[in-house]
Formats: sequence, structure tokens, C-alpha cells
Amino acid sequence: MAWEVPIGAAIAFGVGAIGTAWAQSRIGPAGAGTIAENPELVGAAIILLAIPETLVILGFVVAAMIIFMI
Repeated sequence: MAWEVPIGAAIAFGVGAIGTAWAQSRIGPAGAGTIAENPELVGAAIILLAIPETLVILGFVVAAMIIFMI
């Protein structure tokens, strides 16, 4: 296995994780403020916080595909 394969897999997973962290760092405080003002919106805040997690899952799948492709 060449050195490019694990580097590519790490980039695929790492960029997805960094993007998710950045999105959740913005959504978390906004969701907490929303819940403080209107407690009925807890479900919507949790869903909006969970949506960026799909980016990490996608990055993991792409990384696995890159590694197991060879």
C-alpha cells in the first residue's frame, strides 16, 4: 500500500470531522439560547445538532472505501 492511500483516507475523515466540529460549535450555543427562550423547541434543537454528524459518518465511509479499495 502506497503512502498516498492512508493520507487520503485521513484527509477524508479529518476534514469531515473538522467540518462537523465547526458546525456544531455554531449550532450548540444557538440551540441552547433557543431552548432557554422556548422550551418546546428541544426536539428541533437536538435534530439540528445531530444533522452535521452525518458528515463524519460520510467521511468514515469514504475513508473505508479508500483503504479497502486496494
